[in-house]
Amino acid sequence: MPSTATLPQLVRKVIQATVYDVAIRTDLDRAPKLSERFANDIRFKREDTQPVFSFKLRGAYNKISQLSEQEKQRGVICASAGNHAQGVAYSANKLELNNIIVMPTTTPDIKVDAVTAFGGNVVLHGDSFDVANAYAKQRALDEGLTYIAPYDDEDVVAGQGTIGLELTQQWREMDYVFVAVGGGGLISGIAGFLGEVAPHVKVVAVEPEQSACLKLALETGERGRLPQVGLFVDGVAVAQLGEVPFYIVRQQKSDGSGTVVEPEVVTCTNDEVCSAVKDVFEENRSIVEPAGALAVAGMKKYINQHQLQGKNCIAIICGANMNFDRLRYIAERTEIGENKEAIFAISLPERTGAFLEFCRTLQGRNITEFNYRRGVSDRDPASIFVGIALKEGEQERHTIAEQLQAHDYQAHDLTDDEIAKTHIRYLIGGHAGLADEKLFRVVFPERPNALLNFLEKLGQDFNITLFHYRNHGAAEGRVLVGLQASNAGSRKIQDALNDIGYQCEPISDNVGYQMFLK
Repeated sequence: MPSTATLPQLVRKVIQATVYDVAIRTDLDRAPKLSERFANDIRFKREDTQPVFSFKLRGAYNKISQLSEQEKQRGVICASAGNHAQGVAYSANKLELNNIIVMPTTTPDIKVDAVTAFGGNVVLHGDSFDVANAYAKQRALDEGLTYIAPYDDEDVVAGQGTIGLELTQQWREMDYVFVAVGGGGLISGIAGFLGEVAPHVKVVAVEPEQSACLKLALETGERGRLPQVGLFVDGVAVAQLGEVPFYIVRQQKSDGSGTVVEPEVVTCTNDEVCSAVKDVFEENRSIVEPAGALAVAGMKKYINQHQLQGKNCIAIICGANMNFDRLRYIAERTEIGENKEAIFAISLPERTGAFLEFCRTLQGRNITEFNYRRGVSDRDPASIFVGIALKEGEQERHTIAEQLQAHDYQAHDLTDDEIAKTHIRYLIGGHAGLADEKLFRVVFPERPNALLNFLEKLGQDFNITLFHYRNHGAAEGRVLVGLQASNAGSRKIQDALNDIGYQCEPISDNVGYQMFLK
């Protein structure tokens, strides 16, 4: 059902919300290191300290606690692979209600165990959230259960809006509030409340570049569905903004100004999110999930873009349900996200002393990684993959490129090359010399038999010449695959991959592949 609440009505719902039966008024902690670094007073709203380690408890409990007695007796059901599941489980257990928490079969055990520990009755169904969610909705209809939406509900939005209420009580001098966006429940609750009660505060929405559904909706004027969604920042990996949140963020304020609460949107890369995870850890020794650090990443980017100084800025730390196996990936990518490392592919002449000359060219800069592969013959140049520590960020990176060019090195800056960072650096070992090899990047869903399904559908028309699988604790795996068409092959390789249904793209022209693997 679309929302009909005006902003004054939403404010009343927020004030009357019942969240504090289970949730806590989270602290607003100053971030002294970031404050000094960015010349603004920066503070974190610590929703990662809630009993379920995320803000989702607020909306879930506010919705469930306000059900009629008849609805409560019938029990509740939801679908989620993360924080919403824990919020519903905790709330239902507090109110002693029957509950069913539907989670995809691919959900990591750590998350299933967490929901069970909070009193959830977990049912594993389907290999994706969409399948699990459709199953939950159908069971709600068939069994008379009450479906608890993760964000597309006025009471859920009002529950999340209590964060805005607390902010007005904790820091009346705030200028900016940065909020992570998935389906829109959190941003609409905070922006709707502050837009009506504290219109001087600017609310900035932050989305991953690979799942910016709010940005799409605001640009087009309708809730479009993203064709693909990146899953690294899984807590906000939503393809379509909720109907209720979209209605609320486009509401006019009731002060007669004719303006709306519609927030400005900033998008961030995965590397920028990884850097923000490190920032939060360095401020308070808390390890938050990628979505939990997203607002910090957006705040840093926004401050730089708008050259803010002397402003009072708040980032909502919205969750800390981190999968431990993601930490290595985050650590690897943080240096690049902070512009503390540059990556170059360079051709060196195959002669004695060439490496020494190259190091002298760097003028004492620290080399963080060095991969070398001799040329095929004495006449061919050697290829090196080198990481270089940066002290002055992106400008120093450009300076290095200019210095290399001035010394007649053929150098390619791969710092922003996703293929190089995810695959090439782990594969450097030699040239295959296959003239008819074609290289593709394929995104595998992290589900049982994904590889078997890929191979069976690919058939025997193609010879696999290279295969590198890389996963970083997300719901997808990145695969680099090289293929040759056999003499019996009748289909084009691209058509065959498209038929499988996995996201893929041809990358045979990638510089790293050409220099180190072809």
